[in-house]
Amino acid sequence: MRKLAVFVAAAFGMLAGLAPFSSSAHSPLTGPSENAYTVLQMNLCLSGTADCFSRTAYPAVVDEAARQIADQDPEAVTLNEACSGDVVDLARRTGYQMRFTAVRVAGASLPCVDPGGRGVFGLAVLSRDAISTWHGQAFATQTGPEQRRWLCATTARPTTVCTAHLGTRGSAEERRVNDGECAELEGVLVRSAEMATTVFGGDLNRQRPCAPPTMWATEDDGSPQLPGIQHIYGSDVLGLPAADVRPATYTDHDFFRTTAR
Repeated sequence: MRKLAVFVAAAFGMLAGLAPFSSSAHSPLTGPSENAYTVLQMNLCLSGTADCFSRTAYPAVVDEAARQIADQDPEAVTLNEACSGDVVDLARRTGYQMRFTAVRVAGASLPCVDPGGRGVFGLAVLSRDAISTWHGQAFATQTGPEQRRWLCATTARPTTVCTAHLGTRGSAEERRVNDGECAELEGVLVRSAEMATTVFGGDLNRQRPCAPPTMWATEDDGSPQLPGIQHIYGSDVLGLPAADVRPATYTDHDFFRTTAR
């Protein structure tokens, strides 16, 4: 999958010289600020196999995501339940650089369907800054057919942008695994923050944060859909965070943004 990520990044990675946004907590964002860093988290339900896919009216969900990125103008976007071809399309349309990692299902890469030809299922990071290095891997603790992974990309700023999609918490075993993934994610973020300023966005399927003590944490508690399970974290050096939720029409998770100033 590293070859896929390098290829699509080289083909479509761009740096957009736009001003970042500032915000106030749970209120409309007010305008640009040179001292702001904004992360936008999206779960787009793009595989074509999940129950939520009927909601997407594909390609309306991708069009909606592209508009949100253009309107909200974040420094970084974290994408869960994405498809490699759709991520390439979003990067091309918005001028962002990208890194993608495939999520294996039942031991193999999952081709996205309905329609096909959209690459494979996985996670991605979009960045307005040039991406210099990236790394990612599967969590040590797993349950069920869908592999859970994390992905981190370091930019020229330098800031490291990470994402992950943790397992659900329906059964006692699933809760145990989710807790294990959370602990492992905290360790990943600790190590990343020791090397560079770090931000994280992801659907963690839990309300308690996985952020280390050196990072602030926000959750989409005000979301009309599945509140509290999408998280954004950032190194304390970035300043105080302010969170904002934008309703999503074509996916079952609203768009979650946090700006630190």
